[in-house]
Amino acid sequence: MQSIVKEISELFTDCFRTEPTSIDQLPQSGGDRIYFRVSSPKINVIATSSLNIKENETFFYFTQHFKALGFPVPEVFAFNSKNTIYLQKDFGDVSLLNVIEGKGKTEEVLALTKLALKQLAQVQLIGDKGLDYNRCITSKEFGKQAILNDLLYFKYYFLDTLKVPYDKEKLLEDFDALSLYLSRVDHKYFMYRDFQSRNIIVQDKKVFFIDYQGGMKGALQYDVASFLWQAKAQFSDEWKDNLLEYYITSVEEILNQPIDRNRFINQYNGYVLLRLLQVLGAYGFRGIFERKAHFLDSIPLALKNLQQFMTHKSLGIAIPEFERLLEIIVSDQMIESFIGIKATDQSSLVVRITSFSFIKSGYPTDETSNGGGFVFDCRGILNPGRLAEFKQLTGRDKAVKDYLEQQTTMPVFMNNVYNIVDISVSEYLKRGFSSLMVNFGCTGGQHRSVYAADALTRHLRNKFNVKTEVNHIEQGIKENRGFPTESQL
Repeated sequence: MQSIVKEISELFTDCFRTEPTSIDQLPQSGGDRIYFRVSSPKINVIATSSLNIKENETFFYFTQHFKALGFPVPEVFAFNSKNTIYLQKDFGDVSLLNVIEGKGKTEEVLALTKLALKQLAQVQLIGDKGLDYNRCITSKEFGKQAILNDLLYFKYYFLDTLKVPYDKEKLLEDFDALSLYLSRVDHKYFMYRDFQSRNIIVQDKKVFFIDYQGGMKGALQYDVASFLWQAKAQFSDEWKDNLLEYYITSVEEILNQPIDRNRFINQYNGYVLLRLLQVLGAYGFRGIFERKAHFLDSIPLALKNLQQFMTHKSLGIAIPEFERLLEIIVSDQMIESFIGIKATDQSSLVVRITSFSFIKSGYPTDETSNGGGFVFDCRGILNPGRLAEFKQLTGRDKAVKDYLEQQTTMPVFMNNVYNIVDISVSEYLKRGFSSLMVNFGCTGGQHRSVYAADALTRHLRNKFNVKTEVNHIEQGIKENRGFPTESQL
């Protein structure tokens, strides 16, 4: 990581003839790209590091093409000789999703949403002209095979993990029929591929698009389906219907001719289903296979989204075996199986979480009659205490937390801790147990163990609503917490 930061600093200095004053890593999304905000007194940019050179070069090309047409995309200022690091314009860190979650369904949000859809239509239709689709990362067109690949992705990484019995031959026949149906659309132009509110940045009441490097030739319906049915946006049915009509009108204005709305909407419903399944496949891979807590926790919301779709929408094509399976996976029983048990006012369980020093105080003693619990050794994580700027700080200070989250394997370590501890907490709540002890040790009990103990506390209170007692032995800090309030979550 230090070598990447050094190269970013050199690229910034060469480009702007001034050295950066700070280079801060930003939270990583589902992909492998690493983002940094690079700042100087007069210039702020976003630096991206990725070893996927083909993807980077596609982004450069699309950006150059769209920028020449006046579309709201970031300017790329510079890239290194290997095309693995590049600097682009910083639009800030307020996404349309942030605005939606913060302000709700207001007129301001509606106006921004319509603006995003209108500009999406321009990028799709006008941006299609003269675009060299040979520059795409993988497929040039989102056709029958690509659609079938998305359906199989859902099957392998989500459906098969549920172990629901099905007729494999009939299901594959349904997949083939659905992929053929969706590939025969009337309007194929540039398809953004990942058009959702978290990839739309809001600045000065304007919207800007990022992360379009996965684009290809494809159906107009795919992007608008991705946007309107994003689970976290939680648009009402009325908003979805009205915004879809607004988008279609925007398309007609650009084409300067009417389109068959009934056919367009029927095909749109098919793409809504495809997008919902693709999201579940991704959550299954990241959550069920890679055991990343955030994606596991997102599965119930995605299933409810699919449940809502299955209740109100018609596909316009017969796929009986697939529809039978979909009805099973959106059942209330299936959704509840992905929702962790929550503590109640009557729950007696208290999780006692401790940080300590192996050298100074040694293993903590369980003062209850329960005994047992967990001890996690954090000494395999790089130690911030070896760096002069962190010696007087603890794992509760932002600088230390940023270092552990951005420059060490602490996030991977904690994901594994969550997976192990969650099993016990869930069972203890079901069985009415009263005590569980979880200990984190490191060399001095000051940085890594303190951070880990606090991180687990937040995770358990958010996921299980459980009571916790935190004891940072070397820091002389004890905190007893009851059930968290909504504001604490």
